[in-house]
Amino acid sequence: MLKLTINKKVYNLDIDPETPLLWALRDVIGLVGTKYGCGMAQCGACVVHLNGEAVRSCVTRVSRAAGKEVVTIEGLSDNNDHPLQQAWLELDVSQCGYCQAGQIMSAAVLLRENKNPTDKDINSAMEGNICRCGTYLRIHKAIQLAADIQRKGSK
Repeated sequence: MLKLTINKKVYNLDIDPETPLLWALRDVIGLVGTKYGCGMAQCGACVVHLNGEAVRSCVTRVSRAAGKEVVTIEGLSDNNDHPLQQAWLELDVSQCGYCQAGQIMSAAVLLRENKNPTDKDINSAMEGNICRCGTYLRIHKAIQLAADIQRKGSK
């Protein structure tokens, strides 16, 4: 039995410790905001926070998450009002939307660690997140806007 804390809720899972965290989130717990993209930690669709670090849940075993804090896109904010979520909506970033949860979760770590990211900082932090629709310019602008919102004290 593995004890996981996901979005501030405790789950006791009778699951193989080698199971990727992604499948525990989606198939066992039912949190489907985190997406499967490549299964090899190369696309970023599956990014979640593990003790505040952005990790690829498709290659992170549930045993690594046991006893730690996991945050998914569903737990990023209580009312979908995180500055990134606000900026994503304001700038209509999503096209197909498939990669967006992973993009937002990666960007959230950046903005938590760097309140004034430069273009280079944003590019570096988002480098491993792939968007098949090519909304990179809107993603970049949304991160800049979210940083502005955050600095103004919205969250």
